[in-house]
Amino acid sequence: LLFVLGTVSCTLFLAVNGLYSASDDVIELTPSNFNKEVIQSESLWLVEFYAPWCGHCQRLTPEWKKAATALKGVVKVGAVDADKHQSLGGQYGVRGFPTIKIFGANKNKAEDYQGGRTSDAIVDAALSALRSLVKDRLSGRSGGYSSGKQSRESGGGDKKDVIELTDDSFDKNVINSDDVWMVEFYAPWCGHCKNLEPEWAAAATEVKEQTKGKVKLAAVDATVNQMLAGRYGIRGFPTIKIFQKGEDPVDYDGGRTRSDIVARALDLFSDNAPPPELLEIISEDVLKSTCDAHQLCIISVLPHILDTGASGRNSYLDVMLKMAEKYKKKMWGWLWTEAGAQSDLESSLGIGGFGYPAMAAINARKMKFALLKGSFSEQGINEFLRELSVGRGSTAPVGGGAFPKIHSVEPWDGKDGELPVEDDIDLSDVDLDDWDKDEL
Repeated sequence: LLFVLGTVSCTLFLAVNGLYSASDDVIELTPSNFNKEVIQSESLWLVEFYAPWCGHCQRLTPEWKKAATALKGVVKVGAVDADKHQSLGGQYGVRGFPTIKIFGANKNKAEDYQGGRTSDAIVDAALSALRSLVKDRLSGRSGGYSSGKQSRESGGGDKKDVIELTDDSFDKNVINSDDVWMVEFYAPWCGHCKNLEPEWAAAATEVKEQTKGKVKLAAVDATVNQMLAGRYGIRGFPTIKIFQKGEDPVDYDGGRTRSDIVARALDLFSDNAPPPELLEIISEDVLKSTCDAHQLCIISVLPHILDTGASGRNSYLDVMLKMAEKYKKKMWGWLWTEAGAQSDLESSLGIGGFGYPAMAAINARKMKFALLKGSFSEQGINEFLRELSVGRGSTAPVGGGAFPKIHSVEPWDGKDGELPVEDDIDLSDVDLDDWDKDEL
C-alpha cells in the first residue's frame, strides 16, 4: 500500500536490508517495539518511514543520522523500514517515501514534517516542536504522558468496541458470521490479561474503523463461560483465537501491543476482502470518487465495441478483474472506458496515438501517471503493476495538472455494437452526364 506512483523519482533499486544499524543514534522501530518506544513515551519523537530502495531515502540517511546524534538526549529520532513493515506505515497513512512524522504530546495525533531534508532543518524543526511541547506543559494545557493510557483513551481505546461473548451468544455471533473474529479468552484475575486489556481495547476501535467492522475483536471470560473454554481447549490466559467462516480456529501468536494486533487484523481483512469493483467511467463522479478514495486508480481504455464485439470486450474486462483480485491488498481503484468516449482524459494521459487497449495508473493526489508499455495481457499488466508496487516505472504529470472534463455517457449494455443506420440516398434524379468532367 505504501509506495505511491508519483513520489518523486524513487527509482534506484538496491538489495539493501535497511539504512540504519545498531551503531547509529537513530532508533530502529518495528511493529513489536513501536508502541512501547514511541506511543507510551513522554519524549518528543521524530520518525522517518522509509524504503531501503528509495533514492531519496538513501540521500536523507546521512542527514538523519547527523540530526539524531545532535539531538541525542533531547529528542528521540527513529526510523521505520515501512517497505518491510507495511502495516505500521499503513497505520500512519504513509503514502510515499520518505515520510517524516513528529510525535509530540498527543501520540495519537502525529504531525507531518514538511521541512527541508538537511540535518540543520530537521534539528530546527525538532527544537521548535520541543519548545511548543514544553510551553504547553508550563501553561497546564498538557501534562505529558507517563504511560500510554491517556494516549489510548484520547484515541477512543476504551472497551466500547470489544464485543463481550458468552456461551449463549458465541455461536450465533461468530460461527455463522461472514466477518473475521479475533477472540480473547481471559480470566479476571490474570495479570497478563489486565496488561493486554487496554491494548486490545485500543486495537478494537482502530480495527473497527479501518475494516468498517469486517474484522471484530471480542472477549470471553473463560472462568464464567466454561463450555467455550472447554470446547476450544483453553489452558492458559490470555489465549487469542482467530475465527473465519468455514475454517477451523487458529491461535494468534503475535505481539500483544495495539500495533501488533491491528497489523494482524488488517492482514486478515485484506486476505478476506472481495476484489475491488471494476467501474465504467460514465460520469465525472465515478472517476473522481474512485481516484480520490484510492492510492492509485488503474484506468483502461478499451477498443470501440465495433472493433471487438461483446466477447472481445469481456475478455479484456476479465483480465482486469483478475489483476484487481491479484492486487486487492493494494486497495487500488479500477476503471475503464471505451476509446473515444473520454477523449479529453485520453489526451491528458497521452493515450490514443498508439492503439487500444491502453492502461494508465494515476496518483490523483500528485496528479502523476504511468502508462502500460507492455502487452495488455495478464503477464504484461502484472509486470507493469509489480513495478509500480515497488516504486519503479517512469511517471509523468497529468496533462493540465488536473483531471479534464469528463463526459456523461450511457453505460455499456453488454451487447455487441451496431453501426449507425444511414439514410438511403436517392440518386435517380442525378444526371452524371451533366457534371463537369474536369471537376471529377
